[in-house]
Amino acid sequence: MGRKSLKESRQPEIVRAFYKLAKKEGLENASIAKTAALININPSLIIHYFQTREQLVSALIEFILERYLQIFKTPAVSEEDPQKRLLAVIDRLFSQKWNILFDDSVAYSCYSMVFRDKKVKAKFKMVLDQLRHNLEEMIIACNKAGCLEVADPARAADMVFIIVDGAYYYLTLVVNKEEYKTKLEYYKRQALQQLNLSVSEAIQL
Repeated sequence: MGRKSLKESRQPEIVRAFYKLAKKEGLENASIAKTAALININPSLIIHYFQTREQLVSALIEFILERYLQIFKTPAVSEEDPQKRLLAVIDRLFSQKWNILFDDSVAYSCYSMVFRDKKVKAKFKMVLDQLRHNLEEMIIACNKAGCLEVADPARAADMVFIIVDGAYYYLTLVVNKEEYKTKLEYYKRQALQQLNLSVSEAIQL
């Protein structure tokens, strides 16, 4: 195997530093100069890879969207059982594991750009559609294995993510940890209902 180019190794490092800075100071305050200072490089090196701040923001959006898809990386033990794999994903969606994949404040700042930038809008739409499609395929696999009976997998997958999106949008406002946990469990139950499953059934499985 050949060595990765400097460009391949440097670009992700820069994007991760920009993301870290955006988490700490807000996306609106994250600059090329501050990013360079954070990883102790010359700002001109960042400009070599990302000619403008807009290009760096675009790369940040790609980074966040890639992290969205990591929710489907389930433990190897569940790979051979379609139902266990599906339930593992539902558990991840309604847990801190989903929420810590990316920072909400940065994600929402990036998302707000869909109202002004058609390219950003298209990127978000593509990935959110992919999330739904991945979940739909998992539901279909469970139907074929005879462990679920979901009449419309596409609709069910869409409804699950509608619940997820609405849940986390609201839960960003909830400060009390017990209230947060209670509401998240309730939203999870609503998602399981889309799969014709109850919480007790899911636990038994």
